[in-house]
Amino acid sequence: MLETSYGLTFFLKSPQKKTTQIRYIYLRVTVDGIPKETSTKMKWDARRWDQDSGRAVGTKEDARTLNFFLESLITKVNQFKTELINEEQTITANGIIDFVKGKTVSKAKVLEEFQLHNDEMKALIKTEEVAKGTHTRYVTARSHVHEFILFKYKKDDLEFRELNYEFVTDYEFYLKTVRNCSNNTTLKYISNLKKIVLRAIAKEIISKDPFTLFKGKKVKIKKYPLTKAELDLLENKKFSSERLATIRDIFIFQCYTGLAYIDVYQLKKDDIKQGVDGQLWIMSNRQKTKSNTDIPLLPKAMEIMEKYKNNPVCVKKGIVLPVKSNQKMNEYLKEVAELSNVYTALNTHKARRTFASTVTLNNGVPIHVVKELLGHHSVRQTEEYAITEHESISKEMTGLGERLSVVIKEKNDDDLKSLLEQFGNDLEQLKENQLAINPEIYEQMLFDFGERLNALKVLNVNSNQPDRLVFPSITRGDRNSNRGQANKI
Repeated sequence: MLETSYGLTFFLKSPQKKTTQIRYIYLRVTVDGIPKETSTKMKWDARRWDQDSGRAVGTKEDARTLNFFLESLITKVNQFKTELINEEQTITANGIIDFVKGKTVSKAKVLEEFQLHNDEMKALIKTEEVAKGTHTRYVTARSHVHEFILFKYKKDDLEFRELNYEFVTDYEFYLKTVRNCSNNTTLKYISNLKKIVLRAIAKEIISKDPFTLFKGKKVKIKKYPLTKAELDLLENKKFSSERLATIRDIFIFQCYTGLAYIDVYQLKKDDIKQGVDGQLWIMSNRQKTKSNTDIPLLPKAMEIMEKYKNNPVCVKKGIVLPVKSNQKMNEYLKEVAELSNVYTALNTHKARRTFASTVTLNNGVPIHVVKELLGHHSVRQTEEYAITEHESISKEMTGLGERLSVVIKEKNDDDLKSLLEQFGNDLEQLKENQLAINPEIYEQMLFDFGERLNALKVLNVNSNQPDRLVFPSITRGDRNSNRGQANKI
């Protein structure tokens, strides 16, 4: 909003001791008749000061330096006024003086705000609004930002106003080189930091987003499920170690239910209920998304569940399976894979992908049904899991080939039928006109008729028609015999 009147001047503040000539330079701002003043923290000799212009006099270096400082201060104040006008804010003397003092510029720091965010997340773990793993990831993300600030700026922290596009790109480069993070992992850590920056913008700590021009692109990585053959190897392997046998069974249970690690870890016996079809179902909520998870139990899953119903740990905790920590599960699964001759990396999430692709989609379960079984919000999420194995592709292509062959054969049969009808009509016409036309023309017509018989013979063989439809060929040299054969037909 424009002010009615505005003025800005510099003056020397008279000290209490009038004897000294060295005085502080003050800035006075007057808006709509209201004056406010503040010290510039600069001192100057009153004998070298022009009060009318509010500037130092003389051509010496110190005078030129002071006057340049005062002009720069005026330029900054004018820029601040322009910003206030653009943002439709009121211009006041107090507001400008606060700007000069630096009170309008937030001193909030990045790592301090990051820590405040993480502390809030930690408090929400108790209410189950935030998973413990999510909090841990943000703790790690803050640690990386702290190490980067020390590495590049040699500081313990930065103010938000110091963040810019260069900071973001340098942080990306640091994560990929110094921290040796992959492209996708790097973007995850940058996304964690961006959340803190957006939080600062929402709190009006800063006005500009340093991530505006930053465009990171994730690399799509195909994470393959187990094939049917690999799943069979795991199921049929006999382990001498009870520890590995239990880990294998839990993994197979995931393969036939599609449960994520945390969901199978928290699966209680109370979650196993009778469904609308009278069969046993898993009826619970996904820990990650809180969405409903209703899964009919397949025979293999029920077999494993029955095996561990009297397990001491399961009985004590009221859980379905004695699941260990995710770290231990993944560690032991490496041993399971090696002993089972499965040459692919096993982890708890691969079981969920195996359920989606190998167990359900490859056996004809529609993708919209698989979406519900996995607890996804959209089919697009499920499509990330829908990697069809070679066996299924081969089966579909073989079926396609058979269907195309039927179409081609039907077409050939129709063509042959049409030719036979035309052939019969022409033969009757040839018989009727035998005595009425010139012998030489008749001879040519008979020869042409023989050529058509040969073509019909080839089509007949390719179409697998009965041998009784195969006709003898006719040539010019066999004219007399051909006539007799034609009459015979």
